[in-house]
Amino acid sequence: MKSPKNDDVRPTSDKVKEAVFSMLLPWMEDGFVCMDVFAGSGNLGLEAISRGASKVFFSDVSRDSLALCRENAKLCGVTERCVFLAGDFRSNIRRVRETVDIFFLDPPYADQSIPQALQAIDEAGNCRPGTVVVCEHSHKDVLPEELYGFTCIKDRRYGATGVTIYERE
Repeated sequence: MKSPKNDDVRPTSDKVKEAVFSMLLPWMEDGFVCMDVFAGSGNLGLEAISRGASKVFFSDVSRDSLALCRENAKLCGVTERCVFLAGDFRSNIRRVRETVDIFFLDPPYADQSIPQALQAIDEAGNCRPGTVVVCEHSHKDVLPEELYGFTCIKDRRYGATGVTIYERE
């Protein structure tokens, strides 16, 4: 898989990625659908495909990042299971018309976009009870226990990275 050429994109470390997918095992029933909302290199979405996702929506405001996602999907031979959405994360979440089982939110840490993204997911109506949202953030950020109909079910720290997982009530 190709990495970004600059520091604008921070791919999830292998350690954090492995921990996240270990926590997600109960939700990864065959054929699950994901959305990698701040896709960057496509690291999390492509890992989901390798673990059985039938479809992943890759969303990013950066056309360079989306081009990198496309390139990585092609290298992995999985482009037929990928949908690429360019633009603001709020509008991209609304554009997805099917139910998403797992959302990945890994915005730039300084953006503080996770609450806004959870609100957009809530308003879009493309989740169901049991949908999970994986939030990767700075270990310094403390996310609320409940937000927009989602309840925190796991909260872990891995060095400078925090991972909070919400489930739809």
